[in-house]
Amino acid sequence: MRSTPDITPHLGTLLKFRRDLHANPELRYEEHRTGDKVAAYLNALGLTVHRGLGQTGVVASIYGKGRSKDNPGRSIGIRADMDALPVTEINTFAHISQNQGCMHACGHDGHTTMLLGAATTLAQQPDFDGTVHLIFQPGEEGGAGAKAMMDDGLFEKFPCEAVFALHNWPSLPAGQMAVRVGPIMASTLRFEIKVHGKGGHAAMPHTTLDPIPVACAIVSQLQTLVSRSTDPLDSAVLTVGKITSGTVENIIPDEAIIAGTVRTLKKETREMFVAGLERISHHVAAAHQCQAEFTLRPGAYPNTTNHEREALFMAQVMREAVGEANTHDDVLPAMTAEDFGFMLEAVPGAYGWIGNGADGQPGVSLHNPAYDFNDDNLGRGSRFWDLLARRYFEQPAA
Repeated sequence: MRSTPDITPHLGTLLKFRRDLHANPELRYEEHRTGDKVAAYLNALGLTVHRGLGQTGVVASIYGKGRSKDNPGRSIGIRADMDALPVTEINTFAHISQNQGCMHACGHDGHTTMLLGAATTLAQQPDFDGTVHLIFQPGEEGGAGAKAMMDDGLFEKFPCEAVFALHNWPSLPAGQMAVRVGPIMASTLRFEIKVHGKGGHAAMPHTTLDPIPVACAIVSQLQTLVSRSTDPLDSAVLTVGKITSGTVENIIPDEAIIAGTVRTLKKETREMFVAGLERISHHVAAAHQCQAEFTLRPGAYPNTTNHEREALFMAQVMREAVGEANTHDDVLPAMTAEDFGFMLEAVPGAYGWIGNGADGQPGVSLHNPAYDFNDDNLGRGSRFWDLLARRYFEQPAA
């Protein structure tokens, strides 16, 4: 095995870059400044940058020794997401978000910077036999940016034999990494149920068809899809996060709207939920002489399901990067969702976690207004991506 370049001389630059991204977050498909910064960094490495896939996506390729655009050899893709969340930050450090109501509460600023760190050392010493496509993706947070880039021809323009991604993980102590074969993150779907009744005076409910108790009955019955329709050895979550209806306390409204999300680890379970949501909402409403309109809302993501060969390879590189004792190769899946699942439906690959806890302890939860990426991972993650790219081309083709 060839030795890898030392990322240490570049850590100061990477730290400054990451904290600048944190201070200047941008929401899905608004990553214009972020894209400019990423492109400028890659251009400074001597790389040609392709922009515009998925609106604000950025892609650059590093060709190994003797390889070129016309003769790329075997190629892999490494993906980092760039977007932030509509969250108001409550931290007090110097690099706090300067964009009110927007912050990097999921650590995508760190993902982007780790991949740039790997780009630095891979471009510095391109002594591998193949091509590494660096994929900086917009719109992961509910925007299906992975699919948008693919729809714009990502894998046609930049063919990949395999594709990989990492997410910082606060429940995993810093210094540890994790991956698994099979589903590592859940699919998600968003739904809306609109209950149509007949409004009227609150003092004369007998002259109305009140949609509010009907909506409450539907919410209660939906949970039977988890407790009575899902295999106890499977996993599923159904959450109703929003119910809206009415204007004032003495008027029974015409309608009530239920909005929620479903997370599953199997495609078949997801399909069962879609059918069940529609069936329960229609029949419960009919039992109360009302009508229900069921709609799947945009933003559905498939399972993030790791391919066996690539997941085992990723675990092998994790062992080299952080040691056997700090590598978990059969971690339990999470019920959160990731649009990297779209890429894994098209190309073999794997998705893993890098611990974001502090001092060996779990960190603040993702999507929390006090979240921040653990800067100790800048060197660790950059070296991991560098190792993964080099080791991939040392193994025989599938």
